Amino acid sequence: MATARPVVSVYNFENPTEKSGTVMMPHVLASPLRPDLVREVHKNVSKNKRQAYAVGAKVGYDTAAESWGTGRAVARIPRAPGGGTHRAGQATFGNQARGGGMFNPTKVWRRWHRRVNVTQKRHAVVTALAASSLPPLVMARGHRISEVAELPLVVSDGLESVTKTKQAVEALKKLGAGEDMQKVLDSKKLRAGQGKARNRRYRMRCGPLIIYNEDNGIKRAMRNIPGVETASVENLDLLRLAPGGSFGRFLIFTEGAFKKLSEIYGSAKGGAPMKKGYHLPRAAMENADLARIINSNEVQSVLKPKMEAPASFLKHSNPLKNKKMMETLNPGKKTSAESDADIQKRKKARIAESKAYNKKNKKGDDTFYKTLMKAFEAKAAEAAAKEETGEDEE
Repeated sequence: MATARPVVSVYNFENPTEKSGTVMMPHVLASPLRPDLVREVHKNVSKNKRQAYAVGAKVGYDTAAESWGTGRAVARIPRAPGGGTHRAGQATFGNQARGGGMFNPTKVWRRWHRRVNVTQKRHAVVTALAASSLPPLVMARGHRISEVAELPLVVSDGLESVTKTKQAVEALKKLGAGEDMQKVLDSKKLRAGQGKARNRRYRMRCGPLIIYNEDNGIKRAMRNIPGVETASVENLDLLRLAPGGSFGRFLIFTEGAFKKLSEIYGSAKGGAPMKKGYHLPRAAMENADLARIINSNEVQSVLKPKMEAPASFLKHSNPLKNKKMMETLNPGKKTSAESDADIQKRKKARIAESKAYNKKNKKGDDTFYKTLMKAFEAKAAEAAAKEETGEDEE
């Protein structure tokens, strides 16, 4: 449910510090919030202003081109006729060719518009109105309402008779909408894309929407204020109540328009007097706190006890291929951590023992290599002596 405040204050548009009275809160502003419905209806309704566009029927095919056929070592695509120019012999017609026709050309008989169920459109408008009565949703949409007295903001009917823009701006600033109007002015940016050249060069944020009952000059007075829009209470449009499909727009009602909401939409039980066959939507749940409902004693007392998880079994591993599984099955085998530690310990001891032996016994002329070389040196000396004696005898 959106809100259930019984009455709403009515502020004097000339002096907002004074309250001219109170009015009953319409049932429509206490409707359930359906952001999914607003997004879907907005998406389809916004397509109904599109204009058809299509490529010309002869575009890309306005050439007397023929294929050269086979045997000339070129592709068989149709080619422009003639000679003496660059155009002669160039590929035509194909979507891959320069100046050729496009693939899957656009047609004007595309399904541009969408039909939307009337009741769905009414539900979406009702939801957007209810969301605009909640300050958190209005602030979440980006509106600056820190100076606004309360939401929904209802102003005396004298605002409908304002005819000058200067008076309208002054009245809105007194009501606390000046900060939101300044936000709109500061947000004016150059549009990205080709829209700059199509009479929509700039873009800016949305400001407050003034909803009136009778147009006694208010529409003319507000039309030149950036971001500020007006709408008749009898002709509310979802595209203005929820721009971009996001509800929560800052709405300012005149007293007559606010009272007319009850006449138009009525109540959930009595139906809508001015909308044939329509009833306000009802919430699927009176209390949306689902966690509190589930954890309540009333629900927990009738639930079945919590089921235990089924017993889990380890995956079978082949000990002949899995070393760890073999170690667990071998009773004489130490754990892998202990065996690795013993191996490293024995390896370090062996290396230390070898270093100590080499340091003690393999020094000076008693090393193995030098002892081995001494034997070769003795043989070499004997051979040299025999050669010398042989030379002397000769």
